[in-house]
Amino acid sequence: MDVESHSSSEGKAKAQLAMMTAPVVKDEWVRGDPGPFGLLCFGMTTCMLMFITTEWTTKGFLPTVFCYAMFYGGLGQFVAGVLELIKGNTFGGTAFASYGAFWMGWFLLEYLTWTNKALYAGVQSGKSLWCGLWAVLTFGFFIVTCRKNGCLMTIFSTLVITFALLSGGVWDPRCEQAAGYFGFFCGSSAIYAAFVFLYKIELGISLPGVRPVAYI
Repeated sequence: MDVESHSSSEGKAKAQLAMMTAPVVKDEWVRGDPGPFGLLCFGMTTCMLMFITTEWTTKGFLPTVFCYAMFYGGLGQFVAGVLELIKGNTFGGTAFASYGAFWMGWFLLEYLTWTNKALYAGVQSGKSLWCGLWAVLTFGFFIVTCRKNGCLMTIFSTLVITFALLSGGVWDPRCEQAAGYFGFFCGSSAIYAAFVFLYKIELGISLPGVRPVAYI
């Protein structure tokens, strides 16, 4: 009986020691990766808007873009940003939440302009500065992507060019149309990146652009 009692006590002691020395696994509230969803929200909405900017379709398509800008590009992307911040991804959360808020603000501004042109008369200088400011903001995000991967570098670099061209497009329609082509490429890149990350997570397949880089 003494031998059995000693063995039992020794076993309990070993079990307690193993529990104390085992690494603590943090139970995250957000278990999935909201990144692919956020990229799809951005990419799909951007491509839809660029259908108009490139003049592939008429401005009669704009109400459809309004709806998607508010709920998919705006609200959806903002939610993705909040989830990224909860997971501890500061860059992803800041970027997604920023562009989600951008799309919601764009929807409201364009909707009010569309429905009441007399009240919200277009001010060219203000809109040009607005697009230029977003180009500067996006360039700041691009610097961070130089230590992320090729997919994100492509998205943010082409988005900087798109905003810069949109800033000039306020004064020159040809510049605005050029912004449409760059913007469509940017949106398409975001859609591609979403599936690149999704396939890596779900299927273990690594497609071009997912490899980490460190250019700075």
